[in-house]
Amino acid sequence: MYIFRFLLVSLNIEAILQEATVYRRREKLSKMTPGLGLGDAYGATIERIKAQGGDKSRLGVGALMWVSHAERPLTADQLCHALAIELGSADFNAGNIPSMMTLLGCCQGLITVDKGASTVRLIHFTLKEYLLAHPDIFSRPHSAIAEICLTYLNSQQIKALPVYADDHHNTLNSDYPFLKYCSLYWGAHAKQGLSDCARSLALQLLQEYDSHVSAYFLIDHIGTLALHIYTVSYGLSGVHCASFFGIVELVEALIETQGYDTNKGWYLGGSPLSWAARNGHEEVVQMLVGWEGVDPDKPNDYGQTPLSYAAAYGREGVVEILLGQAEVNPDRKDNQGRTPLSYAVGYGHRGVVMMLLGRAGVSPDRTDNRGRTLLCHAAKHGQEMMVEILLGLEKVDPDKPDNDSRTPLSHAAGGGHEGVVKMLLGREEVDPDKPDNDGETPLSHSAKDLGSINTEGVVKLLLGREEVNPENADNRGRTPLLNATLSRNWGVVEILLGREEVYPDKQDNDGLTPLSHAARSGSAKGMKILLGREEVNPNQPDNEGRTPLSHAASSGGDAVKILLGREEVNSDQPDNGGRTPLSHAAGEGSEEVVEILLGRKEVDPDKQDNDGRSPLSHAAHSQYVFVKREGVVKLLLGREEVNPDKPDNRGRTPLSYATSGRSEDMEEYIRVMKMLLGRRDVIPDQPDNDGRTPLSYAAERGFEGAVGMLLGREEVNPNKPDNLSRTPLMLASGGAHQGVITLLQSREAVAPLE
Repeated sequence: MYIFRFLLVSLNIEAILQEATVYRRREKLSKMTPGLGLGDAYGATIERIKAQGGDKSRLGVGALMWVSHAERPLTADQLCHALAIELGSADFNAGNIPSMMTLLGCCQGLITVDKGASTVRLIHFTLKEYLLAHPDIFSRPHSAIAEICLTYLNSQQIKALPVYADDHHNTLNSDYPFLKYCSLYWGAHAKQGLSDCARSLALQLLQEYDSHVSAYFLIDHIGTLALHIYTVSYGLSGVHCASFFGIVELVEALIETQGYDTNKGWYLGGSPLSWAARNGHEEVVQMLVGWEGVDPDKPNDYGQTPLSYAAAYGREGVVEILLGQAEVNPDRKDNQGRTPLSYAVGYGHRGVVMMLLGRAGVSPDRTDNRGRTLLCHAAKHGQEMMVEILLGLEKVDPDKPDNDSRTPLSHAAGGGHEGVVKMLLGREEVDPDKPDNDGETPLSHSAKDLGSINTEGVVKLLLGREEVNPENADNRGRTPLLNATLSRNWGVVEILLGREEVYPDKQDNDGLTPLSHAARSGSAKGMKILLGREEVNPNQPDNEGRTPLSHAASSGGDAVKILLGREEVNSDQPDNGGRTPLSHAAGEGSEEVVEILLGRKEVDPDKQDNDGRSPLSHAAHSQYVFVKREGVVKLLLGREEVNPDKPDNRGRTPLSYATSGRSEDMEEYIRVMKMLLGRRDVIPDQPDNDGRTPLSYAAERGFEGAVGMLLGREEVNPNKPDNLSRTPLMLASGGAHQGVITLLQSREAVAPLE
C-alpha cells in the first residue's frame, strides 16, 4: 500500500511541476480531487503526455507503447533508435535519434532506466496492467511495432551490411543496437497483428532473406533452440523464417510466389514444417501438411522429424495433426536412436506421451544408440510423472541397463532425483547395488553428485537397503567415501563415516586415501572431518610416496596448518622421488607454505631430491607456468643452510635453471636471476656436466633479458663452448633469436660465425 501511495504522490507532484508559474501550479493543486486512485493518476498523466506540443506527444506515447509491448526489455539505445525510425522510409536518419533524457521528460515520470541492466522499464508493474486494460491508448501496438522493425530492416543502411564476417556479432550489436531486436522479434509482433503495411514490408524482406544480415541473428538464436547444439550453418530462406514465426499468410504467399520447394532443408536439414512444429504453430503446420508434395515425416540431417520436434517441445496440437498423417511414423528413430516418445518422456510432456503410447507400434521399452530406454531418460532428468507412467507398463523393464551398464536407478541417483530413486527402489526387480562398466554403483554415482540439493536424501535411501555395500570400490579403487571426498560432498562424507563398515582410510588404486584427496583440494573442512577419525593415518603415503602433507603443500597454507597441528606428522618426509613437502611448495611458488615449513626445526631447507635438486633449484625453475617465484627464492636465500649455487646430478645450479625458464614467465625469471647474481657465492659462468653455462641456456632460449644481464658480468665468457663445441652464439643462431645474436655480436670477444 505504501508504494502505491508514494507513486500517486509522485505523479501528482510531477503534474504540478509541469506548470511554469506559481499561480498555475496552485491552480493545478486546487483542481486535484481527493480520493482519486493510482489508475486515475495514470490516466491523467497519459492525457498530459498526449497534450504536449510539438514532437513530445509522439515520443512519449511511442516510448510507453514500446516499453509495455516489447517482447523483452529494451536498452536505452534500442528504445531511442526505435523512436527515430520513420515508417516506410528507405533510409535511417541517425540525426533523428532522441536522447534518453528527452524521452524521460516526454513520458513525465512513467518510465525509468535501470542503472544495473541499462534497460528501460515502466515505473511500476501496475502501470503495465493499466495500459493493457486500456487498449484504446495505443492504436494496433503490435502491428505498429512490426512495421517499425521491418522498415528498419529494409533500410538501405541495414541491407548493405554483410551477412557475416569475423567478429561480426559484437560489431553489429555495438554499431546497430536495434538490429538484433528487430531481427529476432519482428515476427512475434507481426503474428499478433499483421497489417497490410507489415505484410508488404515482410515480403520485401523475406524474398531476399538468405542474403540479409537479420538472418544471421535468427540463425544464431535458433542455434540455441535446437534439440542438440551443433555448428551453425548459413542459408536461411524466407519460408523457413516465416514458418519459424508461424505467420501463415506469409508462408503461403512465399510458396505461391516463389515456387519454393517445401521439403527443402535448411538449418541442420530441417524443413519449414520442422520449425513450425517446433514452435507449435498449428495453423502453419496444418497448411503445410495439406500442401501438395510436402513430406510430413521428412527428417533433418540428424534424423529428427517434425514429430520429434513437436514431441520434444510438448506441442500437443501439432502432434495430433502430424499423427493424423498416414506418412508419419510415430516410432521413427533419429541418428541417435531416439524416438519422438523418447524426447517427450525426457522433457516431461505427459499429454504428448499419452498420445504416442496410444499409437500402435510405439514401443515404451525401445532403446537408443546408447542403450538407454525411455525409463532411463525419464530417470536421468528426474521426471517423476513419466517414471510413474512407464513403471505402470508391463513391457517396461525397470532395471534394464544401457551400454555402459547404467540402470535407470544409477542415472536417477547420479542426478540426485530422490523421488525417482524412491519409486525405483520400490520395485523388486531393481538391484540397488548394481555396478556399471566402471564399477560404480548407484551409491557411488550419488556420492559424486554436485548439482542437486537432494544428494544426501538419495544416499540415505540407498544406505537403507541391506543389499547396498557402502564399501564397494569402482575400477579405480574408489569407494563412495572417496568419491564424495573428491566431489567435496561433506554432508555425504559424514553420513558414510557414520556407518561402521566404512573404513575412512581406504586407499584407491593410486594409494590415495580420502584424507590425501581432501589435502590435494585444500579443503580444510573435509580434512577436519576425516582427521576426527582415529583410524586415519595423517602420514599415509600413496604409491608415489607422497603423504597428505606433501599434497597439501601444493594446495595452500590452511591445509598445511591443519596437518602440522598433528604431532605425528613428519613435515620433512620425502616421496619416492626424494622430494619433500618444502620441495613441492617451492616448485609451485607457494610462498605461504614455504614460510610455514621453514619455521619447522626438522625441515632441511637445502635437502636434495633423487635428481640432486634442492628446494631452491625447484623454485628457480619448475614445470609450472605463471608461478610467483621471487618471494619463495627470497625466503630460501635468507636461510644460512641454503647453498645458492648447489649443483644437481646434472651439474646444473639454480641460476642455470632460471636462465632456461619459460617465455610466459620471463619477467619472473629475470627477478630470480637478479637475486641469485646478487650473491657473491654464485658463479655466473658455472658449466654443468654438458659444459653448458647459464649464458648458453639463455642464448638457446632467446632469453634477451637474461643474456644482457649475464653479459654485464666480467666473469662470464661469452665465447665459452659446451662439450659439443657449441658457443652461445651458435645456439642463438640455431634458434634464429636475432635479438640475442645482436647482443652477443656486440661483444668483441665473441668469435663470428663461420
